[in-house]
This record gives sequence, structure tokens and C-alpha cells, in this order.
Amino acid sequence: MSNDGMTYAPKGKPNPVVKEGEFQVAAVALDHGHIYGMCNGLLEAGASLKWVYDPDQEKVNDFLTEFPEVKVAESLEQILNDETIQLVAGAAIPSDRSALGNKVMKAGKDYFTDKTPFTTKAQLEETKQVVEETGQKYMVYFSERIHVEGAVFAGDLIEEGAIGRVIQVTGFGPHRLNASSRPDWFFNKKQYGGILCDIGSHQIEQFLYYAGCEDAEILHSKVGNYNNADHPELEDYGDTTLVGDNGATQYFKVDWFTPDGLSTWGDGRTFITGTEGTIEIRKYVDVAREKTGDHLFLVNKDGEKHYKLSGEVGYPFFGELIKDCIHRTEKAMTQAHVFKAAELCLEAQEQAVVV
Repeated sequence: MSNDGMTYAPKGKPNPVVKEGEFQVAAVALDHGHIYGMCNGLLEAGASLKWVYDPDQEKVNDFLTEFPEVKVAESLEQILNDETIQLVAGAAIPSDRSALGNKVMKAGKDYFTDKTPFTTKAQLEETKQVVEETGQKYMVYFSERIHVEGAVFAGDLIEEGAIGRVIQVTGFGPHRLNASSRPDWFFNKKQYGGILCDIGSHQIEQFLYYAGCEDAEILHSKVGNYNNADHPELEDYGDTTLVGDNGATQYFKVDWFTPDGLSTWGDGRTFITGTEGTIEIRKYVDVAREKTGDHLFLVNKDGEKHYKLSGEVGYPFFGELIKDCIHRTEKAMTQAHVFKAAELCLEAQEQAVVV
């Protein structure tokens, strides 16, 4: 397990949905380490990684260590002009993600970006327009749900009716700061967007998904810088309360206060209350008991159950995304869901009380 969320890149069992060479992708803008997890997921689902491009040669060299088969492009335009490329994956600085995506989609390719997808509402509105004009996809790597087997399985249980109708979701998203290893943009609010916009986007997306909401309202949000005076624009804590259009509610908190003694980068947990049962997901560690992640605890009318899901479930999102790109369907994630999760995290950030 990675000691730093920025370098967390899960690997699962290969489960290709296409033949070799049938779905070709490129990786660009290697600013965030999530690009490795994004590419792992796509490759395991059968995609062929043809190109990589970043203006920073050191980042490219690091990428080639992990993916030696990829060709190095001389420019982004070389990739956008390659008619065989169907999807471009990027993990740019957050404030640059939408402009990159707009360029990719205008070139007739689908775009897969790291979260958070936007840092301003103006970016969101512009990208909505580009999606409408081009018919291309603007998909987002919400890794804390789609790349966590416990989180995937929770969705399956909810769909099967194991806990009835979901009425409340609580999410804890602590991360380890590792300030000395972070790039400058990480501490610039205009570039990273604020803590609720950034890592809070995971939490809001999970709420919409698990509770089956198409919309929600931000009731209250707050942010603070409690222990990082040397980085005045860093928000090291944030929390938000929401109510969905179906009456379900959420409370979540995110922070940069993972203790040094924890064996992984963050004790991420999700608690889901339904009308007929409860689910708890211990995503990355079962503190002081097991260093493995993907523990799920289900309680319903049939009793109590502890599932150990590491290596058992897989990551179906990536194969579904590839098939969506080929068939122009929306099974992995709808575009409306992506945009609503993005809009709500921007609203939570805008409305946040500074404590």
C-alpha cells in the first residue's frame, strides 16, 4: 500500500473487454500520480497505451519506467492528430484540466481526467458546451469509488437491495500531507481549487452514486488551515453536509492529518445507512488489525457479515468506460453524474465558512 495518496495506483487482475490494439489511448499531463492508476485500470481492461506526452522529460522518464512499451510524442498535437487514438487520459494541474479536456474533445477524442475535473464554475459551463457540441465524453477518475474493491462491492450490494433504500452516507477522507514532496501548485488555491473541490469531490460523487441522487443541495460547508501556517493557501481540513433530491443526506470530512504511524496514506471509510441495513467500508486499512484494505461490514436482517474483498471484485469501471467509448453508451458513469458531482463540490467550496 502506498504511503502517499498522490502515488496510489491500484493494480488488479487483467479483464480485457477488447482485443489488443482495438482501443488505443494516450497519457498526457503527468502532474498528478493518479495518471498511473488511470492507465493501470485502462490497460487491465484491454486498452493499448500508444503515446505519452508531457513537457517535463523527467516525468516522462518516470512514466516509461512503469510503462516501457509506450511511445513518446513530441507534442500534444501529435497525439490529437493521431486518428487511431480514441481516448486521452490526463492528470494535469487541477485548474488546467478543463482546458486540456476541451482541446481533446474538439479533436474528436474522449477525455478521461483525474479528479477534481474543474476548479471554477466557468470551466464547468464551458466544458458542458464543448461536450454538447462535440458529442465526446468528459469522464473523471473518482478513484475512491471506482478503484476500491470494497466501494465497488458496496454499490453491488445496494443495487441488490441488501440494505433497502439508502438514506444517509457518511464519508471520511483523510490523506497524508507529505508537504516536502508536493509540487508548488498543490499549495496554490487557484490551482488546486480548495480542499472540498479537490478531495471532497470523491465524497460527493459517492453520495450521488450510493444514494441514487440526481441532484443535491449543500446545506453547510466549512474549511480551515489548522496546522500549516507556512502554506497559507492550503486548506488542511474541510467538511460538508448535503441533502439529496430524494431526501437522503450526507456528511463528509476530508483532511491532511493522517498520523505518521498509520501504515498507509489515509484511513478512508464510508458508512452507508439504509432502511434495512448498514454498510461500512474500510477502504485502505483495518487499523491495528490488518494492513490490507477493502474490508466491508454488512449488517441487515440476515445478520452480520465481514467481507475481505482485496483481489476478489476487480474494477469494472474501466472496461465499461472502454465499451461506452466504442458504443457511445453511458454504463460506466453518465455525463450528467460527472457534471453534477463537479457542480456540487464547487458549490461546497464557494459557500464554505472559513474556521
